Amino acid sequence: MEQLNRTTAARPDNRVEKIIQFGEGNFLRAFIDWIIWKTDQKTDFNASVVVIQPIDRGLVDVLNEQEGLYHLNLQGIDEGKAVDSVEMIDVISRGINPYRDFEDYLRLAEQPEIRFVISNTTEAGIAFDPACKFEDKPALSYPGKLVQLLYHRFETFKGDMGKGLIIFPCELIFENGKHLKECIRQYIQLWNLGEEFSQWFENACGVYSTLVDRIVPGYPKDTADQLKERTGFDDKLLDKAEIFHLWVIEAPQEIADEFPADKAGLHVLFVPSEAPYHERKVTLLNGPHTVLSPVGYLSGLNTVRECCEDEVVGKFVNKVMYEELMETLNLPKDELRKFADDVKDRFVNPYVKHFVTSIMLNSFPKFRTRDLPGIKTYLERKGELPQGLVFGLAAIATYYKGGKRGEDEIVPNDDPRIMATLEGLWSAGNFRTVAEGVLADEFIWGENLNLIPGLTDLLEKDLRLIADKGMKAAVATIL
Repeated sequence: MEQLNRTTAARPDNRVEKIIQFGEGNFLRAFIDWIIWKTDQKTDFNASVVVIQPIDRGLVDVLNEQEGLYHLNLQGIDEGKAVDSVEMIDVISRGINPYRDFEDYLRLAEQPEIRFVISNTTEAGIAFDPACKFEDKPALSYPGKLVQLLYHRFETFKGDMGKGLIIFPCELIFENGKHLKECIRQYIQLWNLGEEFSQWFENACGVYSTLVDRIVPGYPKDTADQLKERTGFDDKLLDKAEIFHLWVIEAPQEIADEFPADKAGLHVLFVPSEAPYHERKVTLLNGPHTVLSPVGYLSGLNTVRECCEDEVVGKFVNKVMYEELMETLNLPKDELRKFADDVKDRFVNPYVKHFVTSIMLNSFPKFRTRDLPGIKTYLERKGELPQGLVFGLAAIATYYKGGKRGEDEIVPNDDPRIMATLEGLWSAGNFRTVAEGVLADEFIWGENLNLIPGLTDLLEKDLRLIADKGMKAAVATIL
């Protein structure tokens, strides 16, 4: 089996370095670099990526050994058909470890063709650390490193307004662009980099919020040997992802013209606001996850796929997603239905085992952000409570009661204060007490939900129904 490099793979590096990417992990390689690879194939973009290792230990050395090459295994359901493809991604030209090669890192700012910066440094990566110094080689924080690079570019090109950079953060934070921009401003002020540089950043550069969506399990340990046989290469950076992908970028048309990924037949959207798409994802993907998990688990099911394919629980999932949560969103109905259909395909992906117990961690806080807004909006629009969502809340409260599922111990996991509250409520042995107590807990909700008309009565009814009939029969009753 051959080592993977551009000679053995016959993949010359003939693209132009236009993109700096902070992060070399599985997600960026399976999502962003794949999108750039596809864009190069379908348009005249002809861009390559220079990868920056954002922390002092990482994969840049391995990436350079393979001269930027790796294989991506995409698996999932596309328009009802199973897909299991393996493709060699060749858009990464090289990697740089700024902790070891800081001058090489800064020299990127001197390349006139460099135009884009893309990052995914985890949710904790976009943070202002006042301990960082401009003289550090490099600054520890990602925004600090970025300011060092921007300032060197500003000086190199003497403030040329045509040499600014377009920055796409992909960290999983709502309005990530606004957070990153504020961090940059804080460093400019902390390091006294001057008004001229500040104005160059504000007017020549753009920091645009994005939403990313693709499940990336990463290195496929279980199938790595088979994939290596399939490709013929000893690839140490094999990556795996679902076939579904979505990248929403809050930026004007002129940015889309420069970064033509939306013209390559990909699910890349340039929009005036990412907010409705963020709301759509949280509502139609995360929202059903939160309620199907306790319903499915207490019905004897273990994975999201099993829940969706079950005759009873599958109908419950459809009710919550299509009849209730979809009715609370403001995007066009056909667009919402297409997204919901894609979500269902992802839920039944035969290649991904998504255990419901992993989703049930911190279920009450998840319900607050993902499903409670749907209850309120549905009531406001329809004049009645959404039965499926309220039943899902009853299922969560029942799951937090503990006990056993067959031979298995039920072990809920949440904030200790929430756990203590539920234990105390259930010990009273009264469904009304549980319903009122759960809804009244302002530590969970930030408000008293007993004030929502009819909610206390319906929750009490569902708790009693589950206790009397068992979960699966109770689900069938509300359907």
